[in-house]
Amino acid sequence: MFFSFFSTLAQKPEMYYGDSEIENRPFSKDPYVIFFNGKYFMYYSVPDEFKKEWFIGIATSSDLMNWDKIGTIKGKKGSVEEKGICAPSALVKNGNLHLFYQTYGNGKQDAICHAVSTNGIDFERDPTNPIFRPKISEWSCGRAIDAEVIAFKNQYFLYFATRDPDYKIQQQGVAVASINTNFDRNSWTEIPNMPILKPELDWELKCIEAASCIQRGKNLYMFYAGAYNNDPQQIGLAKSKDGINWKRVSNEPFLKNGEKGSWNESESGHPHILKAENGKYYLFFQGNNDKGKTWFLSNVEIGWNKKGPFLIKK
Repeated sequence: MFFSFFSTLAQKPEMYYGDSEIENRPFSKDPYVIFFNGKYFMYYSVPDEFKKEWFIGIATSSDLMNWDKIGTIKGKKGSVEEKGICAPSALVKNGNLHLFYQTYGNGKQDAICHAVSTNGIDFERDPTNPIFRPKISEWSCGRAIDAEVIAFKNQYFLYFATRDPDYKIQQQGVAVASINTNFDRNSWTEIPNMPILKPELDWELKCIEAASCIQRGKNLYMFYAGAYNNDPQQIGLAKSKDGINWKRVSNEPFLKNGEKGSWNESESGHPHILKAENGKYYLFFQGNNDKGKTWFLSNVEIGWNKKGPFLIKK
């Protein structure tokens, strides 16, 4: 079942997080939540007060609804991160938290970087950064943003968004690495015959980005953002048996932007799907009602049936 969940809710949902370090302008984008060292960590994008440089904020929670900011990861000066970093994703391997994120402000040169942490706060950069960008080709300008890395079928899949050579259309690609990878630059093999998804539906306009994947049974499900920010961006859903060939579950958004007057009127975008420690599933996303002057993060619980995921109405 597909419907606009928040159209029936009050202005503010139960989870409503905005980084308040920018005075009078709560601003948080691109959520990614992971359970690590006994608590939930949320990594997200946050800018300076002039929106010229981007950082990665860190907040923690015990209940997935109330969050406390505990730190900020800034770009490494004198490196490809000089102008900023954002759009984080994470996974835990061998007891360490691996963070994947993009560089910011470099146009066609933006690429995916990698760092490792033992405590979720202090990170050691991969010396081979950036670890991935696609080859310049008929379908890609060579840029890579919005990384998602997931283990599936005994290898790691790195999903990324890239622009076409004219820098107008945002599309999804994928690269793979061995299950024994250390995630460095030499690990990744770009899959040919891309893209795996490109905007084709009316509501997707000129953009598909921000893939977030989860395995259920033999299938991989991808929640993705369709349309550029505030066009409005909404969340779609696709399914794959091999991680490479994808089919949309519906031609309608899985999660729409809110109705006029709601907190997410301008968009519901940049999803992250999480299976919580209690066995429940939550879809995190960003939204606003002022065309991006402020940004907040929220989540909605989803359930599963034979047809796939569905929004749980409360």
